[in-house]
Amino acid sequence: MRVILAEDSTLLREGLVRLLLEEGHEVLAAVGDAVALLREIEEQKPDIVVVDIRMPPTHTDEGLRAAVEIRKRWPAISVLVLSQHVERNYAAQLLASNAERVGYLLKDRVAQVEEFLDALERIHAGGAAIDPEVVRQLVIRTTHGDPLARLTPRERGVLEALAQGHTNTAIAQKLHISLSSVEKNLNTIFDKLELSHTTGYSRRILAVLRYLES
Repeated sequence: MRVILAEDSTLLREGLVRLLLEEGHEVLAAVGDAVALLREIEEQKPDIVVVDIRMPPTHTDEGLRAAVEIRKRWPAISVLVLSQHVERNYAAQLLASNAERVGYLLKDRVAQVEEFLDALERIHAGGAAIDPEVVRQLVIRTTHGDPLARLTPRERGVLEALAQGHTNTAIAQKLHISLSSVEKNLNTIFDKLELSHTTGYSRRILAVLRYLES
């Protein structure tokens, strides 16, 4: 993959560069702010961008706003956003228009090298990669009248794996159940959540996340 990195922490930025090079990827640029990121993308058109949410000058949402702009201007470029903490509103903004070629991971996940690399591969292939902790905080809603309360523990586990961006086959492997069982559970989940008319795998992920965020 041809990658551009945007991270204001020099230590983390250089660590990511080294990791990606060791894995055989091409790092086109590694920058420390959103302005430089957009400039490099305009010039080099990478396959994928890895960007921190909080960058100079205000260290609030510069990276997020850059990620949203990238998805609007260059929809073929995959975007992986890194965040120090779970920020539900930011996750919702990132996924607001499309859940293809997009990822949202906590920075702690980068230390889990295989998970980080798997997330890159998934979004580069056109899928999604949402941090399990982000999904967990969205899924845990047990107030009265919440449709999620109608899900069985198995269905809830399948929903969490789905929202993370896993394929049906990966969900089966992750939960140690058959593929047919995954498909049956998914049909039941979308019936219970009144999402049975949603089509397309990535659109189903987006529908679930939108529903949980509402």
